This record gives sequence, structure tokens and C-alpha cells, in this order.
Amino acid sequence: MQNRELKGLKKLNLGCGRFKKEGYVNLDVHGQLEPDVVHDLNSMPYPFADNSFELIEADHVLEHLSDPFRAMKELHRISRAGGRVLVRVPHFSRGFTHPEHKRGFDVSFPYYFNPSFQGGYCGVEFICDRVRLRWFAQPYLKKKTLPLFAYYFGVVFGNCADLFANLSPFLCSRLWCFLVGGFEEAEFCFICRK
Repeated sequence: MQNRELKGLKKLNLGCGRFKKEGYVNLDVHGQLEPDVVHDLNSMPYPFADNSFELIEADHVLEHLSDPFRAMKELHRISRAGGRVLVRVPHFSRGFTHPEHKRGFDVSFPYYFNPSFQGGYCGVEFICDRVRLRWFAQPYLKKKTLPLFAYYFGVVFGNCADLFANLSPFLCSRLWCFLVGGFEEAEFCFICRK
């Protein structure tokens, strides 16, 4: 995709891997996957101007980075005021099932983007619009790798576990997440405040 074509796109798909999205600028560190932009997300600044994007999706990317708070500061910089940043990361209860994961995340992650949080405000403000836990994450990938029975069991059981978990993600994360074997994913929908 040519640079002039990229300039008209207002959505960014970080760490796209093999899952590029139509209508997005698709960024990945692996050039052989032919993303629109090749860049290592541990290298700052990101190759975009301030206030470039209305929507940024980071789907299972932050757990691979050296400093996720520094990455979130860059996402804040390249987001427009009122823009959305959708972050999907491994929940701590199953966050280390992949050998390249450096960390798992908890439902307390949004606290660090609230200026009134005295426990460690990171310096950029996001409003957390939504938190969701998922027991069976990334079904588009699992459908290709699991036997059909295991896949459909995961979908059905996952939907039931998700229903109860998302009545109160905080209580689930703190009290009972391990009773169902942990949750694979925490999803945060942030709104950028400038």
C-alpha cells in the first residue's frame, strides 16, 4: 500500500501478524507477513504523526513488549482526542501459556491511566469504557487448530463462563477466575483524553 493511501486510513491494527484488517493500517514487526508498515513496537516513537487515528486495535500485542506503559503513551500520542483504543491481552490467570509472553494483565490495568490513581498514574489519560473477560479467546485461530469437538466445547463453555464473569469482571478476577481454569483474555476499550 502506498503512503498516500495510508494517510486516508484512520484505523490502526497493531501487531497484525497474519490477521490483516481491511480499512486499517496494518503494522507488524515481521516484514515477511507483508504488513502495510513494518515497525518494532519496542522502538519509540512509532512512525505516525500525533493525533493520527480514530481507532487503534492492539490484539494480543502488549504482553510481548518490554514496557507496555510506554507503548500506551505512544498510543495516546497517535490517537485523536475521543479516539478509541481497543486492547486485548492475556488475563494473568492464563497469561503465561505462550513462551513469548512477558506478563499477564488484570482488570486493574485501566487504573494507571486515571490521574486520580495515586498508586501509579502513568502520565497519560484514558477513560476505560468497557472491560470484558474471555475464557475462550481468539476463536478464529482455534477453529483452525483444535479438533471440532474441542472447539465447540470451548465456544459453548466459554460463552457460559463469560456471561457470569462479565457481570462483574473485578469480582471474577479477584475471587473465582481459577475455578474455571482461568481466563485467556482481558479486553479494555479505552477513550483517549487529551
